Amino acid sequence: MNQMLQDPQVQTSQAETSQTPPPVPQGPATEHPRFAKPQRVAFVQACWHRDVVEEARIAFIKEAEARRLTHVDVFEVPGSFEIPLHAQVLAKTRRYTAIVAAGLVVDGGIYRHEFVADTVIKALMDVQLRTEVPVFSAVLTPQQFHETEVHYDFFRRHFAIKGVEVAAACAETLLGLERLRGQVAAGIV
Repeated sequence: MNQMLQDPQVQTSQAETSQTPPPVPQGPATEHPRFAKPQRVAFVQACWHRDVVEEARIAFIKEAEARRLTHVDVFEVPGSFEIPLHAQVLAKTRRYTAIVAAGLVVDGGIYRHEFVADTVIKALMDVQLRTEVPVFSAVLTPQQFHETEVHYDFFRRHFAIKGVEVAAACAETLLGLERLRGQVAAGIV
């Protein structure tokens, strides 16, 4: 049960005015649809800026479980540039119904970050189209990233949000593909 703690001064002032708002009814937790078949997802995470990127993984797994994606295997690669090859090998095994990629691409090294990010995204799209295994990206490249605690905190929070968003996109896409493939098999589409 969630409880909200309030400042004692706020409680006193509300009691004095006798105008406390009625309690907000809390509905049941969102009930997500069930899959007809078990789904197995590969989560490929770059280790570069691991403390930031792992926030996406943690949030993804939590949201995925809420959406009935309970089989998630995590793989680590050195950096985002290495993600597409791992995604392709995993997709070709046919063990995974979806692959999720997560990485933070920043300035530095021998490549410009825009080049790396663009290359990774295009390669992930190619894997998806060649194998018909959906590939989702939480590979992000900020316009400016400074190795300060303020930026790290901002991007940790941002990656947690992206983890939830990519889990939702993954589950909804898998449900849609499950429906579509069923319709194709039945000759409806």
